[in-house]
Amino acid sequence: MQPTNHYHFVTHWQLNAQAEEIFRILDEPSALPRWWPAVYLDLRILEPGDTNGLGKVVELYTKGWLPYTLKWKFRSTEKVFPNTLALEAFGDLTGQGRWTIEKKDDQQCRVTYDWKISADKPILRHLSFLMKPIFAANHHWAMRKGLESIQLELLRRRATSDEELKKIPAPPPPTFPHNVLDNRVF
Repeated sequence: MQPTNHYHFVTHWQLNAQAEEIFRILDEPSALPRWWPAVYLDLRILEPGDTNGLGKVVELYTKGWLPYTLKWKFRSTEKVFPNTLALEAFGDLTGQGRWTIEKKDDQQCRVTYDWKISADKPILRHLSFLMKPIFAANHHWAMRKGLESIQLELLRRRATSDEELKKIPAPPPPTFPHNVLDNRVF
């Protein structure tokens, strides 16, 4: 029997985009706070990895809809352009994540994120037995904001003029004061 702080989420996004476009966005972690600010509050690159970024270590400060934050890191463990990005997470979250990008036709891709983690932040670890459905709903909210945000990022990257850029709304911001319960470590 798995401990109650273990989670397995599979998220699917349908995007009007080429696999290469999606891969490039997801493979640029330093841009996450700009285009997905509802979840990615801050980050820093700790290790650059090899010439392709494999082995790159990124420290993250993240949140979802609920008023708590997470401090965790990931290491890039696999990259197959333009279809696969995988990572190993450690810190408040421990486990593996895998982005798979599949071309459906000339206009659309199906993006799948398979996220197998343990919630190791003390409040999550100790309350998972009781709050697991709420913590899962928090993850699903974050991924819905990710879909909304990546769609806007695709529009921004495709814009051909300043006028077009001005018409694209900002991505959804974080909820609640994110610095009330936790202080940033970086």
